Amino acid sequence: MRIAVFHDDPVLLEKIRVHLQPEHSCHFYVHATNLLKDFRHETFDLLIAGWHLRDRDGIEVVQRIREMTGQHLPILVITRRSEERDVIEALSRGADDYMVKPVRTGELAARVAALLRRSHPQAHSEQLVFGPYRFDAEQRNLTLRGELISLKNREYDLALFLFRNAGRLLSRSHLREAAWGEFSDSPSRSLDTHVSRLRTKLHLSPDNGYTINAFYGMGYRLDVIGPMDSRG
Repeated sequence: MRIAVFHDDPVLLEKIRVHLQPEHSCHFYVHATNLLKDFRHETFDLLIAGWHLRDRDGIEVVQRIREMTGQHLPILVITRRSEERDVIEALSRGADDYMVKPVRTGELAARVAALLRRSHPQAHSEQLVFGPYRFDAEQRNLTLRGELISLKNREYDLALFLFRNAGRLLSRSHLREAAWGEFSDSPSRSLDTHVSRLRTKLHLSPDNGYTINAFYGMGYRLDVIGPMDSRG
């Protein structure tokens, strides 16, 4: 999953690198300006934020990002402030969970996993059937109403990621990381080419219950069209 980390505590950041980075794609920010700028054209699965940051109060940033993203992005605040009024303020201004430093690494990993499961249940599921589309994880292939669709490895990974995140607007970088890995240097046009191929190969249309839509300057969203229980 893709995590934005807005914190400047070197001890905490090292714990995140060691214990979260291997499983998740973590993007680190120490300046609110850069974080808010990226949130205008990037998408993330989780935000980890501090309270006292270099250029702006962290809770103000949490409130601003909650206003920008709505209720779908889980936010975890980690701070040394332990008074009940601090917890209440953080939660009332947009945080979903709260941890007091020093942070225990096992608890941090467990809280992150719980927030991600609750906020993105479909992305964490093992679901492989989506209306008339059926993915085979072992064979790494996809069928549409029983007819095999020939997909290359990257096309398969991108297609499954899109279906498991149907209804979510995903930034271009988010999609490239999911399909090609965090350190991919694949240019944007490569993503556009793959999405165009998937639209054609998968016959994404209202007749099949799904369409894919581009959002200028942002990315793509796979949309569910109508009830799927009668399709197949």
